[in-house]
Amino acid sequence: MVSDVLPCYIVCDVSFSMTDHIDEVNAGMREFRGVVHADRRATAQIRLCVVVFAERPLVLQPLLPALDQAEPIRPRQEPGSDFGSAFTLLRGTIERDVRSLKAQRIRVRRPLLFFISDGRATDQSWPFALAALAATASCPEMIAFGLGAVDQPVLDRIGTSRVFLERDGVRLGIALASSVARTALRPQHV
Repeated sequence: MVSDVLPCYIVCDVSFSMTDHIDEVNAGMREFRGVVHADRRATAQIRLCVVVFAERPLVLQPLLPALDQAEPIRPRQEPGSDFGSAFTLLRGTIERDVRSLKAQRIRVRRPLLFFISDGRATDQSWPFALAALAATASCPEMIAFGLGAVDQPVLDRIGTSRVFLERDGVRLGIALASSVARTALRPQHV
């Protein structure tokens, strides 16, 4: 049996309101990969999936070893940030990935979801989609990272484990690396 795998889902709002922050997101992803590369145990343990969304979600990178290079995240010229469709896509994606890993006889840690946004949802039903995701057997630990002029109460509802804010001087790559390290140290499996 392969050692524990920590499935990590980076979910990034790429709507028009996030355009000025996408370079920081890509820099944070490179910084995170550098941290993972420096730790051989982490290199073997961490799998990464990248999901982007604006008016609709898209799996930019399926769940792969964290060092596999993903294409850069690009903004979309879409005004909407449909959080609900992103959470719905994630629910199915996470459940499918966990089943697939278990079928390969891989021990799976509780997934980690790292949600990057200004928190300005344009759909009203997103709390129901978030609740449906939280009700699954593979419910991820949810961390939010706010960029720009954030709606903090919304990010507080999403980041049930932790919320980081760029305005507090926190770099995205460090927040992601510390969240993964903290989660990886816990002896949990799904």
